Amino acid sequence: MKKIRRTKSRLKIGISCLIALACCVGICYSAYRIIEWEIDSLNTAQQSTEIAEASDLEELEDDDKTEIIESKDEPPESMYYKYIKMNLLDVDFTELRRINNDTAGWISLGGTNINYPYVHTTNNDFYLTHSFDKSYNQAGWVFTDFRNKNDGTDKNLILYAHGRYDGTMFGTLKNIMSTDWRNNSDNFIVRTANDHENALWQVFSVYRIPVTTDYIQTSFNSDSEYLSWLTMLKNRSVQDFHTSVSASDHILTLSTCYNHVQRTVLHAKLIKRRAK
Repeated sequence: MKKIRRTKSRLKIGISCLIALACCVGICYSAYRIIEWEIDSLNTAQQSTEIAEASDLEELEDDDKTEIIESKDEPPESMYYKYIKMNLLDVDFTELRRINNDTAGWISLGGTNINYPYVHTTNNDFYLTHSFDKSYNQAGWVFTDFRNKNDGTDKNLILYAHGRYDGTMFGTLKNIMSTDWRNNSDNFIVRTANDHENALWQVFSVYRIPVTTDYIQTSFNSDSEYLSWLTMLKNRSVQDFHTSVSASDHILTLSTCYNHVQRTVLHAKLIKRRAK
C-alpha cells in the first residue's frame, strides 16, 4: 500500500510540474507577444512621424481640370450635392517614394485616424507583415489589392490594413459601426490622391460581415452583373446613406479585420476627380 501511495504521490507531483511548466510557457509566450506588439506599435508610430515630415499635403480648389461625376439618380436628400463642393486633396509623393518605391497614393477618411499613404505590390501578403519602409512589422501597412491597376480605371479600388487596437492603420475603421460616426454626415466622404488623379468618394455602404470574398471582386462580365453586385453591397449597409449606385460608378472599398471571423467594410463611390 505504501508503494502504491508513493507512486500516486510521484504522479501527482509530476502532473503538477507539467501544469506549472505549461503555465510558465504560456506566460512567457504571452509576454513575448505583448512586447512584440509594443515594439511594432512604436515602429509604426515612428514611421508615421517620418511620413508626416516627408509629406506635403494641400487642398485643391476646383479648376478646369475638375470633373464632377454626374449622378442623375441621387435623391434630393442626398449629401452628394454638398460633397461635390468639397476641396480635393493633393500630395507630393517625391519624398515618400524615396522611403518606399511601392507608394501608390494617399487616403483620408473623416471621423477616423485613417490618413496615410498606401502602397501597392504584386501580392496581398507582403504588407500584412511589413511597415511602410518595408521593415518587418506585424502591424503591416495600408495597401491596395494586387489586382488593382491604380490608374483610375479600377471599378473597385480595394484597400486593406490591420485593425490595430491602438487605432493605427485601419484600427479606427470600426468607428463606422458606431452611431456617433454615422450621425455626422461630414464623415461620409473619403479623399484619395495618386499619380493619376485626386478624388472624392461618397460613402454608400458600411457593415460588418463574416469572412467572405464576395465584396472584393474586381472584374465583371457585364454592366448588369456589376449593378447587381453594387446593389448587394448597398443593401448590406447598416444605414441608408440615400446614395444611388449605377453601372457607370467606380467605387472604393476599405476592408479590415474586426476579429478572426468578421470583417469591417466600407464602400464609397467616386463623385469628383481631377486628372493630373
